[in-house]
Amino acid sequence: MYTREIQEPRPAPIENGVPLNGTWTQAFDEVDLLSIQRPFKWPFPWWMVDSRIKEWESFTVQDDKFFLNAFLSNLKFYRSAQLFLFDKETKELMRFRKFLPFTGWHLPRTLANASVESRSYGFFFRIHNWLDANSIRIDLDIGATKKRPSFTAHLTYDMTKKTVTPMAVNLLFPPNRSMYAFKAVSPIRGDMSFGGRHYTLDPGKTTGIFWDCKGFFPYRMSSVWCGGIGFVDSGVSGENTGAPSPQPKRRIGFHISESQAWETNKNNENALWVDGKLTPLPLVRITVPGGTNTNWVIQDLEGMVDLTFTPEKQIRSSANLFITRAVYDTPLGYYNGMLVNSRGEQIPIRNMLGMGEKLYLRV
Repeated sequence: MYTREIQEPRPAPIENGVPLNGTWTQAFDEVDLLSIQRPFKWPFPWWMVDSRIKEWESFTVQDDKFFLNAFLSNLKFYRSAQLFLFDKETKELMRFRKFLPFTGWHLPRTLANASVESRSYGFFFRIHNWLDANSIRIDLDIGATKKRPSFTAHLTYDMTKKTVTPMAVNLLFPPNRSMYAFKAVSPIRGDMSFGGRHYTLDPGKTTGIFWDCKGFFPYRMSSVWCGGIGFVDSGVSGENTGAPSPQPKRRIGFHISESQAWETNKNNENALWVDGKLTPLPLVRITVPGGTNTNWVIQDLEGMVDLTFTPEKQIRSSANLFITRAVYDTPLGYYNGMLVNSRGEQIPIRNMLGMGEKLYLRV
């Protein structure tokens, strides 16, 4: 069974100007990649070094009626905000995106009590990271247009320790650069209004995943990730449980990535949560042999991940601004297969709605 060293809490992923490499189950007090000494061979000015840091915060929320995904990113040469809302009852997909040249916001260096927001005519999006109060709060208010209805949401992640164990990692880009990621799956409470309907979210039926990331990614950045959240049926079997036995439905979430960071079996950003308990996962290979509109194959060499992702709705975004280019292939679809948690339990995944993304950035 795969295991990973969980290190003692640290105030920051950089110490004495040197980036650390490891996995933790607690958020850092502060993440400031500019505190790395000589991240590049040549002594560039701080503003040029800062321009090489890409950062974003994203979240996904799902219950039996809807699937919502949104993110704010600061790529220094431009900023972007995107939102996708899939109505499971009507099968309609609402989409909003905004690209703005040049920097205008910096994502918080701390998750203790800080926020980032984007506002313009007919659009408001704020993420308030408030781990000091055991919560992350999301506020969205998008005005109606001829092509889509208005949308309003107020969402709160329950980040109490008894509810969820998060994962924080810092991975290296040799020789002296790094990327950081914080991920967590938790119950969600709040309310949403769209299409003339209002929903009060039941934390017992609503699950969310949150992702905070900063990194010295290359000028030409390519990555692929996939993730799903929801509930699994009661039948769970494994070496520690024997034959299947009736159990309450279990809240699960997983998030798996492949990037250009120095990822190893010892440290990477792959994780599974079952009823709030974290299982760090080994390196996983995500294969998309026929393109993003065909089945994705997601497997490891430890026998803990064996999934197939079948896209149903294609969401493609692209942007060309000055010398930059961005292409996001982000299909919405269904996961099937099996995952294994740290207790050796085999967890069947049956038609779990989720997303994947194949990303290319030149920025």
